Amino acid sequence: MNTPYYIVYEEKLRRNLDLITRVSQESGATIIMAFKANALWRTFPIFREYGIHSTASSINEMMLANEELGCKAHTYCPAYTDLTIKKFIEGSSHITFNSVDQFKRFVPVINEHNSKSPEERVSCGLRINPMCSVIETDIYNPCCPGSRFGILAQDLKTLPEGIEGFHFHALCESTSYDLAKVLNAMEEQFGQWLPNLKWINMGGGHLMTRKGYDVEHLIHLIQDFKLRHPNLEVILEPGSAFCWQTGDLEATVVDVVENCGIKTAIVDVSFACHMPDCLEMPYKPVITQALKDVDIEKATYRIGGNSCLSGDYVGDWSFELELKTGDRLTFEDMNHYTTVKTNMFNGIDHPAIVLQHIDGTIETLREYTYKDYKSRMS
Repeated sequence: MNTPYYIVYEEKLRRNLDLITRVSQESGATIIMAFKANALWRTFPIFREYGIHSTASSINEMMLANEELGCKAHTYCPAYTDLTIKKFIEGSSHITFNSVDQFKRFVPVINEHNSKSPEERVSCGLRINPMCSVIETDIYNPCCPGSRFGILAQDLKTLPEGIEGFHFHALCESTSYDLAKVLNAMEEQFGQWLPNLKWINMGGGHLMTRKGYDVEHLIHLIQDFKLRHPNLEVILEPGSAFCWQTGDLEATVVDVVENCGIKTAIVDVSFACHMPDCLEMPYKPVITQALKDVDIEKATYRIGGNSCLSGDYVGDWSFELELKTGDRLTFEDMNHYTTVKTNMFNGIDHPAIVLQHIDGTIETLREYTYKDYKSRMS
């Protein structure tokens, strides 16, 4: 089919879901999916087979959980408002507040809801910040000094009445050993409050489906934590782990240009529009057709996107043969944190989204047109 398009592989998706389900069953933790990494709701029938529920950070994410996963959401938002709080309460099973002041402001609304609808009772929690930084990239580090996320231990003088859980998030594509460091810091700082709670949400960043991740260590870590705190339901909400290496972005070389000795292969996709994490993180994605390492003795190119942003490029890559117009390039692992971040800068269409089923058949989930761009601008 014509490029560009994102392709999701059902077989790889199910392999991740099988592993996540095993971790949940053997550790005793509840593992839910973060929509911020994956909101391709046309694939959610597969997730529903595994009984996957979700977290939400906005009204839209919460509604998607309600409608397409058939569940109430575990909701966290940095700041709720008078206009949003009632909707959040109606669509959530758990709701986490970023500050004690936010909780005190809205607890009357929570109590009113719980008294009128005890069968749909919402459980309230506070986001805490153990200030244990294991992430090198500050843009993804919620525990760096000055972070707006969560309550510091020295600022939590008493546990407000009505708080039933703690939520912390300190990881990003991290290991179980990173989690162990954060758990140690959390228990040292907030341990006095844990016997009074019903649940603890350990947030996201648990990249358990990455090759080399010590899954057994994660299972034992959670089991040991539950032995120390048998009153607590443990919740994890990874984003990347569900869709790690389950999809690619297929593109075509549309021109090759040269300036000051630098050859750039321009492709029919954009890093700024279709792979924004490559510029934000930044990181260099794997291209299937390229050599593993840059070799200046081989045909070497910078890869440039098709927007008018000067910085819409990442490089360099080397290839066995010279690139030419019409050559196909596959940007690997472009399912998680990609389709959710795409934009239409320059009016550039999103790539189509397709699903390859286990039997090899291809289903087109979505194609984009001028109407999608115009509707976003209205």
